[in-house]
Amino acid sequence: MRSWPAPDFVRLPGNGGPLRVHDTVTGAVRPLDPGPTARMYVCGITPYDAAHIGHAFTYLTFDLVQRVLRDSGHRVDYVQNVTDVDDPLLERARDNGEDWRELAEREIGVFRDDMAAMRILPPRAFVGVVESVQLIADFVDRIRAAGAAYELDGDIYFSVGEAERFGEVSGLGREAMLELFPERGGDPRRPGKKDPLDWLLWRAERPGEPAWDTRLGRGRPGWHVECSAISLTELGAGFDLNGGGDDLVFPHHEMGAAEARCATGTGPHSRAYMHVGMVGLDGEKMSKSRGNLVFSSRLREQGVDPMAVRTAMLPHHYRTAWQWSDEVLQQGARRLERWRAAADLESGPDAGPALERVRAALAEDLDTAAAVSALDAWADSALAGGGADPAAPALMRDIADTLLGVRL
Repeated sequence: MRSWPAPDFVRLPGNGGPLRVHDTVTGAVRPLDPGPTARMYVCGITPYDAAHIGHAFTYLTFDLVQRVLRDSGHRVDYVQNVTDVDDPLLERARDNGEDWRELAEREIGVFRDDMAAMRILPPRAFVGVVESVQLIADFVDRIRAAGAAYELDGDIYFSVGEAERFGEVSGLGREAMLELFPERGGDPRRPGKKDPLDWLLWRAERPGEPAWDTRLGRGRPGWHVECSAISLTELGAGFDLNGGGDDLVFPHHEMGAAEARCATGTGPHSRAYMHVGMVGLDGEKMSKSRGNLVFSSRLREQGVDPMAVRTAMLPHHYRTAWQWSDEVLQQGARRLERWRAAADLESGPDAGPALERVRAALAEDLDTAAAVSALDAWADSALAGGGADPAAPALMRDIADTLLGVRL
């Protein structure tokens, strides 16, 4: 599947420091510590609707991870999936009276445009489920051969009783898992399952639903198994970072990790997990059921500068839930205007200290508020007439662009 165009990436003087991130598994901020090439997988969209601000914030977070890693001298091998066949997509297509493939193609196009406009660095591999059905079926067959799966009315389930170290990602106990599972796509009450927490690996063909001929018979993949199969195929076992929104900790990442351990006979699936807090709107949770989603594409249609949207999100730490509002957007637009005005000056204060402050802030678990504050301080000093370094405004442009992804 085609990704989106990559924005320019200007090399800054020197190198940034090693990146430390909050690892969900250990509950601690620790060095990511990749090799020369950092391997990163981030769960992608289900394209039944346009990407909203919560999605944009998630992909902004991992864009910053890429930028910090590249600035510190690493190459980054980044993979992202697209769940281009799944129940929510099929349901929306039925409600709209359109072909599910046309709906997916349209919304993937909107997503690509959103990411390009926001200057999000693209993945090396942007992989859809539809193009991966055969490799996912082969992966399920490996799990079945390992004795960790069973058949129920033609469907194939993972047996949680065979899951080594189940709970290692989320740290949740069984009761908490049972409470969350039905809320997040699980079917704990299905008759015939060995355990309520067993999850669907392969869904046998149903009338009126898409299906493919595979070694498992006609059908399509379950949700969790697509990411474990694609990530291991593209990156190998024990890659450096697995990420997504914090609603994916359980069941999605927990169950994917169990599948990977079973299929490979090794562990862990990923060496670290990062999860991003939810974004609300005007004091309420942003959700489809409430009808209060703010879409990135609609902001662009209204003439909002994508860099203002990006700048509005930057002061919010990725692990903390926060609220989007018109005032947040206006603050971002005002900050962007001030930064641009300072960068347009013929001279300004030495930008070297600001570069080091931004690098240090981002390297410490993406402290974006401190990074933004460093640029604010430089811009305020420059606009007040401080400094006479003719090279400083150009360097500040490069700092904002390379490390924060903001084109001034």
